[in-house]
Formats: sequence, C-alpha cells, structure tokens
Amino acid sequence: MIKNSFNNNKQLGQLLSLMALVFFSACGPKGENVSENTDKETISEDSLLNLVQYQTFQYFWDGAEPVSGMACERVHMDGIYPSDDKNVVTSGGSGFGLMALVVGIERGFITREEGVARFDKMVTFLETSDRFHGVWPHWWYGDTGKVKPFSKKDDGGDLVESSFLAAGLITVRQYLSANDPKEKTLIDRINALWEGIEFNWHTKGGENVLYWHWSPNYGWDMNFPVGGYNECLIMYVLAASSPTHAIDPEVYHQGWARNGDIGNDTTFYGLETELDHYETNNSPVGPLFWAHYSHTGLNPSSLKDKYADYWKLNQNHAMIHYKYAVDNPKDFEGYGENLWGLTSSYSMKGYAGHRPDEDLGVISPTAALSSFPYTPKESMQMLKFLYAPERDSLIGEFGPYDAFSFENNWYLPRYLAIDQGPIPVMIENYRSGLIWKLFMSAPEVQKGLDKLGFTY
Repeated sequence: MIKNSFNNNKQLGQLLSLMALVFFSACGPKGENVSENTDKETISEDSLLNLVQYQTFQYFWDGAEPVSGMACERVHMDGIYPSDDKNVVTSGGSGFGLMALVVGIERGFITREEGVARFDKMVTFLETSDRFHGVWPHWWYGDTGKVKPFSKKDDGGDLVESSFLAAGLITVRQYLSANDPKEKTLIDRINALWEGIEFNWHTKGGENVLYWHWSPNYGWDMNFPVGGYNECLIMYVLAASSPTHAIDPEVYHQGWARNGDIGNDTTFYGLETELDHYETNNSPVGPLFWAHYSHTGLNPSSLKDKYADYWKLNQNHAMIHYKYAVDNPKDFEGYGENLWGLTSSYSMKGYAGHRPDEDLGVISPTAALSSFPYTPKESMQMLKFLYAPERDSLIGEFGPYDAFSFENNWYLPRYLAIDQGPIPVMIENYRSGLIWKLFMSAPEVQKGLDKLGFTY
C-alpha cells in the first residue's frame, strides 16, 4: 500500500521512480513483457495501477481549490489560464472527486480522518453556495460560492452536472458510518442536499422530458431537453430515485428513450452499438466519456432495461474506439494498439468533442484509462505505453496530461477535472468494484431503477 501522505514534489518523484523501476523491471524498452514470471508481471501491473490512481487522486486532494475543497475546473501546470478561471470550481468534476477521495482513503493515500474532514469542507461549501431549486450550477468561484456563468444564459441550475455531484454525495453517504457521531452528522447533511434537488422542476411545468438548464435570469431559454443516449443516464436514474422531487417513469421512457427510438442501434467495426448514439452525425458512437460519467457509480455489469444491455453497450463502445485506432483510417501518427481513445478534451483548437467522425489526431488518456472495466487488456497496453520512461513528458504531478497529439506535435501540461476524475474511480471499479458497490447499495437508487424497469 502506498504511504498515506506525500507533501512535496521530491517525495512524489521518489514514488514515481520506485514505481517505474518495479514495473519496467519486467518489461523491455518498449514496454513489452520479456519475463516468463507471470506473478512478477502481475505485481508490476498492480503497482502501475496504484501509481496512476495515486496521481489522479491528487488532483482532488493537493490540487483542490483551498477555500472550498472542491475540484478546480482546470489546473494548468504552465500557469497560463483563461481570464479569471484559476479559482473556478466545478460541480460535476467535484462529484467524481468525491468518489476519488473514497478511493484515496481505501488505498491508503490519506487517512479516513483526513477524508472525512475534506468531505465536511465540501459539504459546507455546497450548503452555502449558489443553488437554484436545489440544483447547482456548472461552475462557481471557489472562494465565494457565487455562480460563474458557463455561458451568458447558462448562469443557473445545471441538472446534468448536479447529477454527477449528487452521485458522488450518495457514494460518500453510503461509505460513512452512522455509528460514528461525526460521520452521522455528515450523512444527515448530505441527505438534506440530495433531497433538496428539485428534479421535477426541470420538466418545465410537467413535460415528459428533463431539461438540462434553468436560469433565474433567462428561465428556460437554453432550451435543452435531454433525450437520446449520451452521458446523462444518471440524471434520469437519480430523478426517478429522488425521495422528495421524483419524476414519473414516462419522463424517462418518452424523454430519455424518445418513445423507444433510443433502441435503434447499428453495427460499427463489427460490434453492435446497442443504442442509438444520438446526435453523433456521421459516427455511430459518441466520445468515450459517455461510457464513463454515468457509470462511475451506476454499475453496468448486470444492468439492463427494455432498451439495452448496458455492459454490452459500454464494452462495445470502448472496443469500437480501440478498433478504430488500430484501423487508423486517417493515418494519424501513433494510433494503434498502444495508443487509442477519443473523448471530449483539450485540443489544438480548444476544447473539442473527439470521436471517430470528429477526430483531430488528438488522444485523451482518460478515454482508454477510464475504460479499464470494459477493456482491461487494451487499457493496460495504453497505460504501459504512457508510463514508459521515454514518454515522461506526457505525465505530470496529477497523472497523464489531459490530451496530446503526436500527429500535430502538440503537448500542453494541463488538466481538466472531468477528465482526471473518472480515471481513479473507474480503475477502482475494475480492481475491486468499490464505488459501484457503494452507489448501488443506496436504497433510493434501487427504488429508482425498479421504477424505471431496470434489472441489475
């Protein structure tokens, strides 16, 4: 188990060197295994997983905004930020961060006492920061709790990002012990936040669909009804699960599932897409974060409803991205068995939604690494490639940098919360199922899934 606390870069560097030595002692110069000792390779792969989990966890520990304890929207190691973004914190990224903190406690990166103190700090921020019908905005200023508009009219409640945050809070609540007075108080405070989210308000007066945004200044002007497969499944599940502001099943079946049209799948690279990846234009599959965000807590292993087998959906989605990279139809430099995975991330052209039909030659490490539960062999190939010594410029204090392009000779030492967060969480789900077990143990979640017709 990794030591509880690394307080400076020197200690982190020592840890990196030790882990690299342990791992690469079983590997050749390009990462291929040259040892006949299977146990040795297993140990070294396990150490590499420890390392990447530790580093990405640190984004939400040492890299957190100091006043609120929340996840910074972005951390730029080059010190260059757009406008006043340096102290901006994110709701969805903090939801993944809450889960990452649980991983950190269980892996021994921090003590339980340290973790509980951070949970308390974050919950205090959430109790006092701007909310709109119980729904949090996409961004706040971490030092004041005041909303920072994501765009002109996106200055109010963001139900999708709030759902990622609520999933993190529920996970923490399930992890805490009601037998400990301090933790019991925190459980009660989390329940008050969760039960205060007015999911049914976002049906815009009773329509059978959930709307993404509401603004105190612009009302429903953003006009974004959420339907068709994307990253938002968790929003509908939690909306059905709410003990205080629940939606009716028709909102899920008519809105999200588009009266059954969501089931119009196709085949790509020999694999069924299982659902219609809505609004992906010329590509049958979307960016890979669709297979991650909702499923940091929502366990797809046995999850089914009348529209999909969600394990097949996510595994095929990841494998299609892998096969696309191996095929490499645009002949981008580096693409192949060791370098794959497209998702929304930074790029040479700013933030971009990378997928097969919108491929700029940019690889986002979170795409393959957060897919470990679905593609363990292929994801491990990518992890070994990234952490080979000759590619140390791709790795920083908080793990792999957000994105890079061999094709365009483009590299920046920058991170985004929503990309770093799923990495330690989904790797832990691959290794132990911890976050899946905690979230799925919530009685409200089970009732919500039952209500919508899921088996799990």
